[in-house]
Amino acid sequence: MLQGTQNFMLYGFIMFIAGLGIPIMAALNGGLSNKLQNTALAAVILLFVGLCIALTYLFTTSGVPKTFYATGTPWYFYFGGCFVMFYILTISWVAPKFGIANAIAFVLLGQLIAMVVIDHFGFFGAKQYTLDYKRLAGLTLMIAGIALILSKPQQS
Repeated sequence: MLQGTQNFMLYGFIMFIAGLGIPIMAALNGGLSNKLQNTALAAVILLFVGLCIALTYLFTTSGVPKTFYATGTPWYFYFGGCFVMFYILTISWVAPKFGIANAIAFVLLGQLIAMVVIDHFGFFGAKQYTLDYKRLAGLTLMIAGIALILSKPQQS
């Protein structure tokens, strides 16, 4: 473990639950896109629902902080929304045609590669973790697992 604290387990559990939601979200997004026969409209609806939930959370917890208007925030921090939009559009369009497992497996592959690069170099202000042999071995095993998931099942 990177940290021997209770927070590590709590955060790990929360992210595990979030991870369970990714394929569910892909199936729901793809279903809405198919029913509407319009991927862009489905994305707008999904993002609007997400906006409503985020605003509700914001205003029921702390409200807009005074630092919202602070200068010095790197411009590229605001591009996270572009990645959210790209993900929603692509998963809504690709997953129904390609299969949920296939789509998510390739999403996971992209995430694995991006995470080690971001961590290794500390990009975007992330905490830096060197890509050592142990982490590289773990990454290799995870990629091998994805390859096994993507392999065609044997016909019985």
